[in-house]
Amino acid sequence: MKYAKSSLISRVKVKCPRMNNNNQQTISVAPMMDWTDRHCRYFHRLIAPSVTLYTEMVTTGALMFGDVDRHLRYNEAEHPIVLQLGGSDPTDLAKSAKLGEEYGYDEINLNCGCPSNRVQSGSFGACLMKEPDLVADCIKAMQDVVSIPVTVKCRIGIDDSEEYTFLRDFIDIVSTKGGCKTFAIHARKAWLKGLSPKENRDIPPLQYDIVERIKAEFPDLDIQINGGIKTIEEMKQFKTLNGSMIGREAYQNPWFLRQIEEEFYGTTNLLSQEEIVMAMIPYIEQQQKDHETPVKSMTRHMTGLFQGKPGARTWRQILSTEVHKPDTKAEILETALDKAFRA
Repeated sequence: MKYAKSSLISRVKVKCPRMNNNNQQTISVAPMMDWTDRHCRYFHRLIAPSVTLYTEMVTTGALMFGDVDRHLRYNEAEHPIVLQLGGSDPTDLAKSAKLGEEYGYDEINLNCGCPSNRVQSGSFGACLMKEPDLVADCIKAMQDVVSIPVTVKCRIGIDDSEEYTFLRDFIDIVSTKGGCKTFAIHARKAWLKGLSPKENRDIPPLQYDIVERIKAEFPDLDIQINGGIKTIEEMKQFKTLNGSMIGREAYQNPWFLRQIEEEFYGTTNLLSQEEIVMAMIPYIEQQQKDHETPVKSMTRHMTGLFQGKPGARTWRQILSTEVHKPDTKAEILETALDKAFRA
């Protein structure tokens, strides 16, 4: 079946509300380097109109000395959208947060959870958890110049710290001195030495109970949980928390976001998988025209859309091989649909 591309786009535009701070639960897609770029976010938004989306971490250096528009531009359909910043200088973070607000982001988030060596060398990310007073100063500096929420994403601890005490003290100082009211907590430690970023996502054990204890001790704070969540049933177990942040599962199995949209937001009249593919075609064409963006840079986020469905392997193969050929056009998506599901 063919679909009118323009009608799909108009149908999607009315289904992307901005962040609603009155929602009891906030469901979001975690910021993931090299994954949650603007093309991934647009694709995810077509699947789930209400889920909160995060940018990849953007460093203050990139905004102070680089191409601001390249780092901050996005499609209006992506709202609600959070800009995650990486940095440790309150002045630079304040300037960067102000830029984010001017670009229309709904929230600013400070990265206090990334364990990579590159981030550590810049004295930010997870290593910032060792300096809660500095984090508080950074949060306050950003809050002083913007009217949108400023939040923190962190781990339960770093290295050989005693998880609960360490995290409790960090939360206490950053919320009391810095005024931060929302924390998205990855329920694993970060090992700054001895583990790669990939290993830090798997090897340290998940300790959901620590996050739940933090919520019990700080009932007035917005506490959201992150780490290893793959099912609706797992999300429902965190009844005392204010939200769940989904990471790799949302990227590798993006249709999971549809389940979340229906279960937690009750949204109806959503686009089918095939309609989503067709809606991506004009988006890709526009990106090619405006920014000369290669098709493969956009279709790479879509390989898992049909996970578990007959024909999914053919779909993945085409999007992993044929898109790399010279002069590939957006219509490769319809070709992939034809070969995988319409034969």
